[in-house]
Amino acid sequence: MPYTLSIERIARADGIQKGARKGEAAILLRLMKLKFGPPSEAIRKRIESADAETLLRWSERILTATSAEEVTLNP
Repeated sequence: MPYTLSIERIARADGIQKGARKGEAAILLRLMKLKFGPPSEAIRKRIESADAETLLRWSERILTATSAEEVTLNP
């Protein structure tokens, strides 16, 4: 049984990480919509597939960016 519990813990931690990343992406998309209007499909996909560190960097960049493209220009 310890093996099963280990797998369950790993799966739970992975699910929590994915959920947090999804929430971070949703917030960034909302901020972009408020500042620049609805993001293009390409930008939306890029944000939704980004890792947590990149999302954090882009979330900081939105404060000074002049376009949606500038936010996600480089990871």
